[in-house]
Amino acid sequence: MKSIIFSTTIACFLTSFPALVSGQRLPETKDLTLEGDLSSQLVSGVDVFLLRQLEESITRREMHWDRDFSSVQAYTHSIEKNRQRLAHLAGVRDLRIDFEDLEVIGFTSRSALVGKNHAFKALRVRWPTIRELHAEGLLLVPSRPNGINIVAIPDADHTPEMITGLAPGITAASQYARRLAESGCQVLIPTILSRKLEQRNGRATLTHREYIYRSAYELGRHLIGYEIQAILAAVDWFEKQADEKTDSIGVMGWGEGGLLALYSAAIDSRIDVACVSGYFDSRQNIWQEPVSRNIFGLLEQFGDAEIATLVTPRTLIIEAARSPEVELPGKGGAPARLITPSLKTVQQEVRRAHKLLQQDPELTTIELIVSDDGTGSFSTSKTLKQFLQSFENGQELAPLGDDPELISANDTAIREARLLNHYNDHNQWLLRESPFVRKEFMNKLDTSSVEKYEQSVEWYRDYFREEVVGHFDQHLLGANPRSRKIAQSELWDRYEVVLDVFPDVIAYGILTLPRGIKPGEKRPVVVCQHGLEGRPQSTIGEEQIAYYSAFATRLAERGFITFAPQNLYIFTDRFRTLQRKSYVLKKTLFSTIVPQHQQIVNWLKTLPQVDDQRIAFYGLSYGGKSAMRIPPLVTDYCLSICSADFNEWVRKNASTRHDFSYVWTAEYEIFEWDLGSTFNYAEMAYLICPRPFMVERGHFDGVGVDEWVAYEYAKVRHLYQALLHIGDQTEIEWFVGPHTINGVGTYQFLHKHLNWPEPHNP
Repeated sequence: MKSIIFSTTIACFLTSFPALVSGQRLPETKDLTLEGDLSSQLVSGVDVFLLRQLEESITRREMHWDRDFSSVQAYTHSIEKNRQRLAHLAGVRDLRIDFEDLEVIGFTSRSALVGKNHAFKALRVRWPTIRELHAEGLLLVPSRPNGINIVAIPDADHTPEMITGLAPGITAASQYARRLAESGCQVLIPTILSRKLEQRNGRATLTHREYIYRSAYELGRHLIGYEIQAILAAVDWFEKQADEKTDSIGVMGWGEGGLLALYSAAIDSRIDVACVSGYFDSRQNIWQEPVSRNIFGLLEQFGDAEIATLVTPRTLIIEAARSPEVELPGKGGAPARLITPSLKTVQQEVRRAHKLLQQDPELTTIELIVSDDGTGSFSTSKTLKQFLQSFENGQELAPLGDDPELISANDTAIREARLLNHYNDHNQWLLRESPFVRKEFMNKLDTSSVEKYEQSVEWYRDYFREEVVGHFDQHLLGANPRSRKIAQSELWDRYEVVLDVFPDVIAYGILTLPRGIKPGEKRPVVVCQHGLEGRPQSTIGEEQIAYYSAFATRLAERGFITFAPQNLYIFTDRFRTLQRKSYVLKKTLFSTIVPQHQQIVNWLKTLPQVDDQRIAFYGLSYGGKSAMRIPPLVTDYCLSICSADFNEWVRKNASTRHDFSYVWTAEYEIFEWDLGSTFNYAEMAYLICPRPFMVERGHFDGVGVDEWVAYEYAKVRHLYQALLHIGDQTEIEWFVGPHTINGVGTYQFLHKHLNWPEPHNP
């Protein structure tokens, strides 16, 4: 079930307040004079902040490199850790299968020979990559081999047959696999998953690439990584088949194939020459590209220029040419567009790569070839000539030959469906293995005592902060609190509050102060967090949104101070693109939300009515997601309640077997890098322990099913009760109901652990 979408505006909430008051503010605050939609202004400010972070990432990357220019060998050794980092981020993490030879695929009704001309024959082949995955494509066997072996990588919307001249769609001059084979190269062409759009499970419309990306990303893998593994397995075969040391290996690709050629050559130094066409660019706008290109933390160390420096001193040829022009509509999937980068941008990125290499003549082996004005046809004769001449056993480009004869056509749709199913099957295998991987990951926890546990869990808290949630290494600004009174009743007074967090980043929320607090009295606080598309007003309304049960108001009427913050997950694609901008910086939405909450808590502690040891967190739906991610890092929260969200979270994000999975829905921002290997919801709860933790679960809440919720919570209960003997610190309440605040057991839990007496007539 999708998270509940709340679209109520501020105005409709204000009409329900018992009394509307203006011109008053909280003591020790300035007047809040901002007008308009403060939630929108908050999101806009974060957008400005992130765009600046993207630009500044270029200059910050150098701190992650330690290039040694004393010799070519020293340089190659000094960048090895960066090479390994790129491989890890791209999901190239698994050992490839050792195999002797390609499998030639023939049928009783069709031979393995797909086509031929005077210079080569094309065979239908496949080869193993990792575990049970196989690559499929064409092998072009030249009549007069020249000792050069090429992996020719098509764009995602091209087939091996198209770049060979055996299917329409590409002009003969740009059929680079064919032209290389006609020049005597042995060419292996893997099939690349396409951008074909389909409705998945009757819900979101996703490309094939996004469909596989979603599960893989959650499990620490990547479609890009799977395709690189296919290319590197081809390199394995070339290396094994080489009879002479003079044999050379190259990669060439256009569009998505250019991306894969660049990454493969950067990761594997056995590739002698790489040619990248219609791809090279500055990646500051990567968040606008198809989400299947999203790599967590990419821009922390790598733009295309930095990746190019991993290829040197081997030759890298960059062709500035027309790139794929793609517009994805975002009908549940991530909206995206691909455009041809300007020639100026490509030239600047190439110059930046040369500068990173200090113009060292032995290392500056990056060559730029421009097709027309940078928007011309790809794989021009000039580019292909330079590519062939760059090998140690350099060759000439042969004239374009006669069109190949199609002998045995492939059913490319069936082949792609087979590839799609193989990738999905592998993702699901990783999902089944993930509990064992996480158990091994958590084996540093010491549960011999609560004290030892609290010491040992700090390593995991730091890992969660830096490697999972992401952390901006910036000091909080002075809070500069601004407030205005917006409503009052016989029982409480209500204020809007705005705080500064980072430049352009504010925290905003609604404080409800119960009346009757005595001078010097310190009350507990409950921070009440809204869900997807919600607002602070969502948690305080009477009848407008029934799911919330006006819990911020109800708790204030019970004597708790409540604060309802605005979190970032509002305005659909506006906030989802914030996640896209964050991910490539090795950050997430919660990299910004966590410091917002830290500032909120810091400010709450300054209020004379607040007991700074009794500040609790209680969130519904996406607010429940917040309950699993914020209190582990904002340790000032003395307890956390996760309502209408607690789940076997990795399964919910990665499963293609369960209808409740996010694989099928429009929340394309929801997937978090490598949670499968690190932190499911039980492990996140471990970071809250030994503080009190509670789950509120409606039996008919469609975000999951009871058995998976119980399975995940059982691990939490086992830690608290069986291992640490503090079972009274955790609870789960099951109730007959839907996706909603029930407000029975959770209220009792708050009264108990915040040491506040329950009212006689609640």
